[in-house]
Amino acid sequence: MKRSRSRSRGEAAKLEMTPMIDVVFLLLIFFIVTLKHEDILSHLDIYRPAPDPNAKQEEQIRDLLTITIYPGTFVLKDRPASLATIERHLTRLASYSTDISVIIKCSSDSSHEQLVEILNICSRAGLKNLSVFSM
Repeated sequence: MKRSRSRSRGEAAKLEMTPMIDVVFLLLIFFIVTLKHEDILSHLDIYRPAPDPNAKQEEQIRDLLTITIYPGTFVLKDRPASLATIERHLTRLASYSTDISVIIKCSSDSSHEQLVEILNICSRAGLKNLSVFSM
């Protein structure tokens, strides 16, 4: 009887946490590696309308025109240009389509007057899509 009493009075059973954490990390890595990313967009049923055979096909000019303003100079399509040249070019392009996108890049040391002159030219030409950036 003495032996059974000594066993019951001994240390309490300990639960080791390190192996359990290792198993959790191994399961996490397993699920991450075996996860299949399913492309949801490939399973969508989309019905697009058929093109109208009677519709008139319009020729669209999708030109992106860049004008850069430096102190005292203007650059149109990577070439130095005067205000008169820019005005002629923009008026000619606007005669085809007023939806041409014009990007106006201003250097930090250019004057506001130069920007206003370019904006006035674009307004007289009737261009609508203007974006102004500073460099």
